[in-house]
Amino acid sequence: MSTTAARPAQSGLEPLIRHTIAGASVAELARTYGTPLYVYDAEMIRRRCRDLAAWDTVRFAQKACSNLAVLALMRGEGVVVDAVSTGEIHRALAAGYSAHATPGTGADGLPPVHPIVYTADIFDRESLDAVATLGIHVNCGSADMIEQLAERVPGASVTVRVNPGFGHGHSQKTNTGGEGSKHGIWHEEIPDVLRRAEWAGLAVTGLHMHIGSGTDLAHLAEVAGALERVAVEIGRSLTTISAGGGLPVPYKPGEVHADLSGYFTLWDAARRRLEDRFGHRLRLEIEPGRYLTAESGFVITEVRAVKKQGARKYLLVDAGFNTLARPVLYGSYHPMSLCPQDGTPSAETDEVAVGGPLCESGDIFTQTDGGFVATRALPAARVGDLVVIEIAGAYGFVMASNYNSKPLPAEVLIDGGTARLVRRRQTPEDLVRGETV
Repeated sequence: MSTTAARPAQSGLEPLIRHTIAGASVAELARTYGTPLYVYDAEMIRRRCRDLAAWDTVRFAQKACSNLAVLALMRGEGVVVDAVSTGEIHRALAAGYSAHATPGTGADGLPPVHPIVYTADIFDRESLDAVATLGIHVNCGSADMIEQLAERVPGASVTVRVNPGFGHGHSQKTNTGGEGSKHGIWHEEIPDVLRRAEWAGLAVTGLHMHIGSGTDLAHLAEVAGALERVAVEIGRSLTTISAGGGLPVPYKPGEVHADLSGYFTLWDAARRRLEDRFGHRLRLEIEPGRYLTAESGFVITEVRAVKKQGARKYLLVDAGFNTLARPVLYGSYHPMSLCPQDGTPSAETDEVAVGGPLCESGDIFTQTDGGFVATRALPAARVGDLVVIEIAGAYGFVMASNYNSKPLPAEVLIDGGTARLVRRRQTPEDLVRGETV
């Protein structure tokens, strides 16, 4: 599977200066809403949704970015959602999604699309109650879920998530296939799972595979062949097949977007072969998370100290891994730029490590996998300047925490150059709400 140089991750070389995000002033955003601050570009999200228009269904893995305003924007683009918890089910409902599909076959001959699908490897008691009460379609990642669902929803149809025996990802921690992953039903157990479903009175109508997040298309392409083989085992009850997610996003200079047209062609060919075998239409889904929101997101954070530790220079900012956890979790790279407080960038550049305020040595944004501190070339910065951490719209705010009793940041959505607060910053009172002495 090839890639196409559609657009590098960033134009030019670092160091970068950034004065605006989606037409809004970075400095004004910081003054109005405070820092650290998450900012999303609505038009970028729309653009990424439309990139995938060839697929019958685009299902957003909302765990990547679950703000209600973002979900509502997705709904406006015709994108449906995946939910991995009871909380995500309720988020989808609050954003305007229906709990279940309208029965029947569409004018295109395709089966109905489920607006919300619950995907997990277990039912906790709360989630089982929710899917049973609301009529949410389930994507089962463990065989035990089948009997548990049948007890509550006799005669239901289900999707099964299959682990094909291999996986890949930008980090071992994001690899969701193979023996090292807890996710999905092992591919060799499909005959037994089909028997269990039949005994329980459930129909297996969907098949889903996902091997990892941030992988490359060469590995993702292998999934099509594996899914086709399992689909033949399941047979004519199938009405929907899902390619899963994992579409790569360019983070580093020189990286490019993938050949999505070629990827769709590969999957469409697999779908057509299965349709010929089964004698009926199949809905072809893709389930991106990162791809739809990563490039839309930015973290604005203020430089609060500039210091030297031996020969290494540090910029210390007011965002930490409580704000953006990807670097400490995976050694992830995020582009960075500087917005000088007086609008005039320094003519000098520095090699700096960028770190946060937390009482943790791992609170470094410029680190590599394994926790090794790295540096980045940025214009010489002063206290009060703003650092913009880019491509932070996926697995950003959703993984933020109150570690060190830090409040969660505000979130702002920019649409047509106009900024709108879509989540207020937590207050000290919010931090202790629900606790007792």
